[in-house]
Amino acid sequence: MRSVIKKESYGISNIIKFEKKQAGWKNVLLYGSVILLLFIFQEISGRMGGFIADMFSYGKFDSYNAYAGNSVHHITMLLLALIASLVLSKLLKADFGFSLGDRKTGTKFVVMYTIILAGITLVVHILMMINNSLPVYDYPLNKNNIIGTLCFQLFLTGPAEEMLYRALPITILVYVLGKSVKVKWGVTLETIIAAFLFSIAHIKWSISPFVIEADYFQLFYAFAQGVISGKAYQDSRSFIYPMFMHSISNVMMVGTGYLFLLML
Repeated sequence: MRSVIKKESYGISNIIKFEKKQAGWKNVLLYGSVILLLFIFQEISGRMGGFIADMFSYGKFDSYNAYAGNSVHHITMLLLALIASLVLSKLLKADFGFSLGDRKTGTKFVVMYTIILAGITLVVHILMMINNSLPVYDYPLNKNNIIGTLCFQLFLTGPAEEMLYRALPITILVYVLGKSVKVKWGVTLETIIAAFLFSIAHIKWSISPFVIEADYFQLFYAFAQGVISGKAYQDSRSFIYPMFMHSISNVMMVGTGYLFLLML
């Protein structure tokens, strides 16, 4: 009698384990599908931005197309990301971090990030100057181009890219799993995935003709920035602080490059 009960208990235990394993695989499949959908939406947003930007002529005020086309491109991305976030916030009752969140934590991230990045930016550009590898631009560094490109970096890159590549994917991935998954040093799985998506968004590719172009330093820089910005987003519970960090980073990198080139 006892052996029969043991066999039945063992059988029930195996069934429970099998059902848990199946549920686990279903969760993995769902998570993977959501990541793929996020990637597709981000790609469509970027290409839609390019399509709309190409509809206009900017010759009267931006004859070298140094910033106007990029500005329209990023405004389009921002609008698409905002619409998606607002719709999903209503449907899923999810918080995409539109409030100020934890001001103390967020401000600390912005200040520390800016100070550290200033040192890194200076060192990087000194090394680039020594190695004769300062950035080359396809437009002259005149007043109009410098002001236009820096304004683009300051006012549009942070809002558009942090909404599309940070707030949107991180919030959705947390919703899908029902929790945030810590990996190491306070960095979460969803932040790493969002940073990866942000990094590969900097790869230029096309199917016909088949072309893939990638700047490996840019990919690494984008991934690292994505991880830091993602942590700032989750710790501060606001997309505002990583938005500032992103814009400051771009202005600092581009502006320092301009400064070094003008000094030569």
